[in-house]
Amino acid sequence: MTELLRNREKMEKTRSEINKFMKNKKGFVQETYISQLPYLQAVIKETLRLHPPIPLLVPHQAIQEVQVNSFIVPKNAQILCNVWAMGRDHNIWLDSEKFMPERFLEVKIDYKGQDYEFIPFGAGRRICPGLNIAHRMLHIMLGSLIHKFEWKLEGNVRVEDMDMEEKFGLTLPRKIPLVAIPIKL
Repeated sequence: MTELLRNREKMEKTRSEINKFMKNKKGFVQETYISQLPYLQAVIKETLRLHPPIPLLVPHQAIQEVQVNSFIVPKNAQILCNVWAMGRDHNIWLDSEKFMPERFLEVKIDYKGQDYEFIPFGAGRRICPGLNIAHRMLHIMLGSLIHKFEWKLEGNVRVEDMDMEEKFGLTLPRKIPLVAIPIKL
């Protein structure tokens, strides 16, 4: 929500897609609608790229010595995957610090563990068991909030003045939480 509030044109594009799709439907965004809302999907993916649920995946241990490119990983080495850094790697992502959902409209990259440049929920046997519910709920909640409400920041805070700094920890909450006021459409 914070990224969309900071990028009004992206918010309007998302709202427009949802409103166009929901034109003849009543109620809130449903799970069955997700596949028909590509821009909303792209917004969720881009948000997970910049703000993964956890910055470091569950540690792995090498069961045998292995060579990755020119680096040798010794047997029993503890391996930590820094998903936060992967999402901001300028060798993988063009304008890696910029919120650009459009980057996911042109490619078929998903976060379900098959595309290793984008694994906010992990991959393989240690993939997050909450991935399926997170996939559903992120789209339904964000879609419903955008569809039903216009949003403004509390007080005299300008979008340009929003502090996006994160606190380090198991998760990366923002140092100053978002406080937005819904305005019924």
